[in-house]
Amino acid sequence: MNVFKLFKRQEKQPFAAETNEILLNSDTEGILLPEIKEDVFIEHIANKPSENNSHFFTESPTSQMDNTTNSVADNNIALLYAFLDRNHEAKGYDDALLNPDSSHLAQNLDALKNDLVRTINKVKTFYEDFIQETEYHILSRGRSGMVDIVEELEMKKSIAAGHMAKLTVIEDNTAKGEGDCKGILLSYTRGFKNGLAAISHHNILIKRF
Repeated sequence: MNVFKLFKRQEKQPFAAETNEILLNSDTEGILLPEIKEDVFIEHIANKPSENNSHFFTESPTSQMDNTTNSVADNNIALLYAFLDRNHEAKGYDDALLNPDSSHLAQNLDALKNDLVRTINKVKTFYEDFIQETEYHILSRGRSGMVDIVEELEMKKSIAAGHMAKLTVIEDNTAKGEGDCKGILLSYTRGFKNGLAAISHHNILIKRF
C-alpha cells in the first residue's frame, strides 16, 4: 500500500506545479502595468510644408510701414506690388482653356485693368490717411517737446511720401495704358493666345488623316 501511495504523490506534484503557474499568471493579470508613452517608439516630425509643395504657399509681403508689431499693414504698397507680380500669363492661359472665345479676351483685359485701378485707389487712400495721421502726431508730440519721437515720425512720413510718389507714377501710367499696366495686359494676352494655340494643337494638329 505504501508503494501505491508513493506513485500517487509523484503523479500529483506536476499537476500542482502547473496549477501554481496558472495561479501566478491569473494573479498578474489583475496588475496594471505602467503605460509606455508613444514617443518611446515613434518619432514625431513637425508639420512643415515640404520643399516639393512650397510653391503652393505664398508668403505675405513684408510691410515697410509697421515694423513695431511685425504685422503686415493693410493696403500698403506691398499690396500693389503683389498684384503686379502675379502670373498673369498663366491666368490668361487658364481662362482660354475654360472659355476659348476670343470675344472674352477684351472683357478679361478690361476687368484686369479695373482690378489694377481699384488696387491703386485702395493703396492711395491708405497712404493719404497714414500721412494725415502722422502729421497730427508730429504736431502733438512736438508741442510736448518729444524731439526723438518727432524725428522718427518725420522719417515715417518721408517713407510714406516716397511710396506715394511711386504710386502716382504707376497711376499715371495706368491711365495712359503704359508701364506696369501695359506689361500685365500683354502678359495676360500672351497667355490667353497660348491657351488657344494649345487647344488647337491638342484637338487638330496632332491628329493624323
